[in-house]
Amino acid sequence: MEKRSKLAQMIDHTLLKATATGADIKELCQEAKEYGFGAVCVQPCYVKLAADELQGTPVKVATVIGFPLGATTSQTKAAEAKEAVKNGAAELDMVLNIGALKEGRFDYVSQDIKAVIEVANGTLVKVILETCYLTDEEIIKACQLAVSAGANFVKTSTGFGTAGAKAAQVRLMRQTVGPDIGVKASGGIRSYADAVAMVDAGASRIGASAGIDIVSSIQN
Repeated sequence: MEKRSKLAQMIDHTLLKATATGADIKELCQEAKEYGFGAVCVQPCYVKLAADELQGTPVKVATVIGFPLGATTSQTKAAEAKEAVKNGAAELDMVLNIGALKEGRFDYVSQDIKAVIEVANGTLVKVILETCYLTDEEIIKACQLAVSAGANFVKTSTGFGTAGAKAAQVRLMRQTVGPDIGVKASGGIRSYADAVAMVDAGASRIGASAGIDIVSSIQN
């Protein structure tokens, strides 16, 4: 497989800005089809639109849950996840409760993740850790909680925190979850070199709004 195509399939082509319009989402979906991205990642209100635009294509629709702070109640996250799946989401990127994690309320964090997984009904769930706010020890614990709760992926960042993905944190996440759980690096990945650094560190998916720039710079 060509290098460009292989990397494109690892990218979640992302548009989560507050100012995004329906026309922007349609353009995002068209770009995803044209460049062969693995998924688009959109806000929940645009899931149905994206699903309609991408019907019959291999591009999946991902959306965000409890975004960007992770501080909504578990019941709210579950309701959001259930509606997203109904509207056509194939992947759910949920933000864990960061304050609860830092406070050591690990049972709450675990149940919060499980609340989404239970209603996901087999839909792939990624748990966003927001690593910029966490120590290495907290990253390890968050990964362990996500895996034990049944998540399919752990993810570095929302893109709305104080920093995005760091290769060292991606490496730590991969070491913690092992080879069978996905690791998604997101936030601040704007070039081919950035993407390669994340993949080399252990990322199996890349979340980026600069996906076109990343893949366009690859010389096959």
